[in-house]
Amino acid sequence: MSFDHVEVERLFIGAGCNRIVSNVSWGACDLVAFGAQNSVVLFCPKLAQIQTTLPGHKSVVNCTFWLPSSRDASKVQQNEEHFLLSGSADGIIMVWGILHKEKKWRHIVQVPQAHKKGVTCITGIMICHSVAIFASTSSDGSIFIWEMTFPSSSGGDCKLSFMETLSVGSKPMVALSLAELHGEMGRLILAMGGLDNKVHLYCGEQSGKFIYTCELNGHTDWIRSLDFSLPLVTGSDKDSLLLASSSQDRSIRIWKIELLPSVANSEVPYRKEEIGLASYIEGPSFIAGGSNYQVSLESLLIGHEDWVYSVKWQPPIRESQEQNKWHQPQSILSASMDKTMMIWRPEKTTGIWINVVTVGELSHCALGFYGGHWGPGGDAILAHGYGGSFHMWKNIGGNIENWQPQVVPSGHSAAVTDITWARSGDYLLSVSHDQTTRIFAPWENEPCCGDQFSWHEIARPQVHGHDINCVTIIQGKGYHRFVSGADEKVARVFEAPLSFLKTLCHAKLEKPGSLGDSFEDTQILGANMSALGLSQKPIYVNAANDGLNRTSLDAPDSLETIPDAIPIVLTKPPLEEQLAWHTLWPESHKLYGHGNELFSLCCDHEGELVASSCKAQSAAVAEIWLWEVGSWRAVGRVQSHTLTVTQMEFSHDDRYLLAVSRDRQFSIFSIKKSETKEVAYELIARHEAHKRILWACSWNPYSHEFATGSRDKTVKIWAVENESSVKQLMVLPTFKSSVTALSWVGLDRSRNSGFLAVGLEDGLIEVWTLSGGVSALKVVRFDPLLCHVSTVHRLTWRKAEVDEGCGSIELASCGADHSVRVFQVKFC
Repeated sequence: MSFDHVEVERLFIGAGCNRIVSNVSWGACDLVAFGAQNSVVLFCPKLAQIQTTLPGHKSVVNCTFWLPSSRDASKVQQNEEHFLLSGSADGIIMVWGILHKEKKWRHIVQVPQAHKKGVTCITGIMICHSVAIFASTSSDGSIFIWEMTFPSSSGGDCKLSFMETLSVGSKPMVALSLAELHGEMGRLILAMGGLDNKVHLYCGEQSGKFIYTCELNGHTDWIRSLDFSLPLVTGSDKDSLLLASSSQDRSIRIWKIELLPSVANSEVPYRKEEIGLASYIEGPSFIAGGSNYQVSLESLLIGHEDWVYSVKWQPPIRESQEQNKWHQPQSILSASMDKTMMIWRPEKTTGIWINVVTVGELSHCALGFYGGHWGPGGDAILAHGYGGSFHMWKNIGGNIENWQPQVVPSGHSAAVTDITWARSGDYLLSVSHDQTTRIFAPWENEPCCGDQFSWHEIARPQVHGHDINCVTIIQGKGYHRFVSGADEKVARVFEAPLSFLKTLCHAKLEKPGSLGDSFEDTQILGANMSALGLSQKPIYVNAANDGLNRTSLDAPDSLETIPDAIPIVLTKPPLEEQLAWHTLWPESHKLYGHGNELFSLCCDHEGELVASSCKAQSAAVAEIWLWEVGSWRAVGRVQSHTLTVTQMEFSHDDRYLLAVSRDRQFSIFSIKKSETKEVAYELIARHEAHKRILWACSWNPYSHEFATGSRDKTVKIWAVENESSVKQLMVLPTFKSSVTALSWVGLDRSRNSGFLAVGLEDGLIEVWTLSGGVSALKVVRFDPLLCHVSTVHRLTWRKAEVDEGCGSIELASCGADHSVRVFQVKFC
């Protein structure tokens, strides 16, 4: 079966943010950039959807910065290309070009001179429409300064000119800010701060050297963020520039850099004659070019209860459309590890800076904010949290402060180890080393682009205390159930509560019960998290109606529960706070038996057996356990391998169980069930199939053929013969990278043909068409811009009815780059 035309379209990306302070940037193009492992991710706040990931970095992305930034709004031209700088932990800085309206992204250049250690911060400023200066700092104690000339037309090359290296010694800088120094045309000022608790100021020219001018003392702990305002006109003849600094000492300081009257033929700094309070807060003065400047402490802002990780001036606002005049609002946004963001403004009468808005203080789960950012219009603010989550608020009150939380993209903040579709295909379940299980689904009353639905995370069933390695959905009839396995050697069984079943109906625009389930006998509304973060105990409907979050017969003040969780039915895509606290599933059983960390799980298609394996270095530990669904008793312990069984899968008629292992072998077991539900199993074949570790396997849905994939970069197709032996049918051409994931879907039963999706260690995905076990043809290789940037851990096709000839089917993938992706493969 051949296809003349195959198209791949990406429907969804879910990914969390790296836990790094300078990782996020919100540009003048109204796109947010952040690093997820070693990919650069772009999302649109208005759609709450991730638009793309940019591959290229070989190490973790530490920081991003837009040119033009939101503070350079006055220099933005319509329809122009926007540029993004990204720095990674191996010292590399890359430049990307973004044509937002055309949705085109390109890698322009890698900055030729790399830091010796990780890049910690990037800042920049637009000198004019076509020229920008940017600076980067690194944990190697150096600061690089570059000039970048933009192409005259979109699609052209950027010209990079290296300006200078500044060395700061053994205590690296972690915060930078760059601005034009008022009073001197073409003169720049660079502020830096870091581990020595001081703010250092350098002055330089666009074409010349940067000279150290002074240091600002006052903070008593590391400087974490610096940001210059635009020049302010405060009087008839005095210009001033404000610099905000935040520190781990929990305070924010605002420094005023004031242009003083020129002193003819004198290098003596200008000082005020009168002695007053101002003389006690004046800092150093310096001369740059022919102008004198005085630095003074404008204000000390105290209100946060923990480290203040970021501080940002509100972007400028256009005063007049005709004259292109811009105004710098006197407004600062700060974000702290105390789980709050605050907006500070000077009081109109006294000029004293006060906190006028506080958001995030009710967040149970943020574990502190690593950074806060203004939207280009100043009416939205975004924070990224310790757990990789985003939190956004928008001022919907106009002139009256009314900041309301908004839906944002979400995803895992560590490697995603396994995914599986619900038996109905309604949602996608994923597990990760970030110790969470998440459910993603299209929300069908929110079209995203054209006739496509927007995808959102609709539940977080499990929040755990161990890294989760594997998961399987229980097939067959009944409510939604899954089994997950983590590093704790125990498999846990979870059942969907009433709140989730109703939420799923809202997402699918269907009435309760139309999904084939009757909710009347569901007595569990949701779940509560135990104090240790391991077990999730049920909250019963009756207890919830009584206003008590009781778990069985425990007292409401029991130390074993945290009585804050209130299960809710979601009628629209949820916020981060709702996901993390109110969408847990109750745990119904624990499956004990394995001696090491769980590694692989699978369920048969009748929903009667679950197979599990764990990490192993001996035959005794590498045995596969079989569990009976419902009673959850162990009904078999199958031995065949000597090292970890990496993946298992039941054939589609449930007659065979296939297992592949690190010992380079695969095994086939026959599975027979009696009328009394007793299970008999027998090893019928074991082959040393590849030269390296086997990572993946998948059955042909129409026959007893199966595929195996290995670190030796090959995929082999096999068939079970006479119920007692295995024959090799073919070997696909060698791939460029290790094969780490496989998934086979049937398209035409009469011809025994289908698609085999192949996931590779370098993040790329290919789809092959297989027919009759005798022919194989690669039909599409996914565009690298669509794919993962590191190892693909699992691939799985969504169940779909495919018409003969033409059709489309959805493929889900997950990987080490923290992302979950859903693709639509159209063929004809």
